[in-house]
Amino acid sequence: MKIAATLVEDSNISCASCKASCCRLEVMLISETGVPEQFIKRDEWGGEVMARLEDGWCAALDRDTMLCTIYENRPFICGDFATGSFECLDEYEPRYSKIIR
Repeated sequence: MKIAATLVEDSNISCASCKASCCRLEVMLISETGVPEQFIKRDEWGGEVMARLEDGWCAALDRDTMLCTIYENRPFICGDFATGSFECLDEYEPRYSKIIR
C-alpha cells in the first residue's frame, strides 16, 4: 500500500517566526559535534541526549529569543530538521501537514 503525502505550504513559517517546537523533542547525541558538557545528559549506560530543563525544552534554547545558544555546535539532527520540512511542520502545528490516501 502506498500513501501519498502532500505538504500544505504556509509562507508564515520561517526560522524568524518559529515556535521552536522541535526544541521540545528528545535529541540523542550519536556523534561528536562539540556540544558543551553542560548541555549533555548521560543515562546509566552512557547514552547521551541533549539536556532539557524542567519545562521540557532544550537547555540550549534561549527562552527570550527562542534561538539556539549553541547553533554552531548543535547536534546534527537539529541541523537536519529543516524549516518547512514535513517533520518541522508536523511539530510546529500538526494541522499544517496533511496525508492524502
